[in-house]
Amino acid sequence: MQGDVFKALADETRRAILDTLLSIDGQTLTELTERFPTMTRFGVMKHLAVLEEAGLLTTVKEGRSKRHFLNPVPIAEIANRWISRYAQPFTTALVGLRAGLEQEPVMTTKHVYQTYIRSSLETVWNAIIDPEFTRQYFFSSRFENPPVAGQPFRSVLPDGSLGVQGTIEELDPPHRLVHTWQVGYDDAMAAEPASRVTWTLTEAGDGLVLLRVVHDALENSPLTSANVAGGWPYVLDGLKSLVETGAPLPPRYPVPAGN
Repeated sequence: MQGDVFKALADETRRAILDTLLSIDGQTLTELTERFPTMTRFGVMKHLAVLEEAGLLTTVKEGRSKRHFLNPVPIAEIANRWISRYAQPFTTALVGLRAGLEQEPVMTTKHVYQTYIRSSLETVWNAIIDPEFTRQYFFSSRFENPPVAGQPFRSVLPDGSLGVQGTIEELDPPHRLVHTWQVGYDDAMAAEPASRVTWTLTEAGDGLVLLRVVHDALENSPLTSANVAGGWPYVLDGLKSLVETGAPLPPRYPVPAGN
């Protein structure tokens, strides 16, 4: 899989497509083709296919259209493999500083991420809802009580303060979890309308699970959207590392109060 990522990133046009999705996520094929006027529609499709095969973008069907979303999780996995736990705080800080200087804030109403995990559906599902697992990869947060369909939930931080709260809209173990999301660790984000998170687990082969996370309903929550965009790749990569190796990722610096 990592070889596919390197191959996909080696092409300048494909890197440009990812840059375009970073600026405006969730574009259709028609919109992307308009951004590359020297390429044919078929040419853009070929590049998108390579990026999707490498896991660097995901697609969501909306009516007759298919929208393409940047998925940075494979890049994060590569970085975590070769950057030691001692160097990670410094490299993360430097990359974050450069990004802050070079880029305007990105606003999107939907984030779509996915990763493949060598495990069983039941094990991955348990890692999503079991407090003993989540506290190791989800910024030390945990469900205060086991999630129940149709009931409110609270995810708390180590000191007992509120991390995230919402309502469990769907609970279908070990395949699907849908819940609303409202931040509790920041007053400005807490004042925004609740958004929604959908976890979907599917078997992708013998001993292989495809985990897909969609965080949407962010139309009126720009602060939340910007905040979670940086958190989800770390969370999903941390979950994958914990399930596959038994070891969590080193803490991200600076460690945020929540996602």
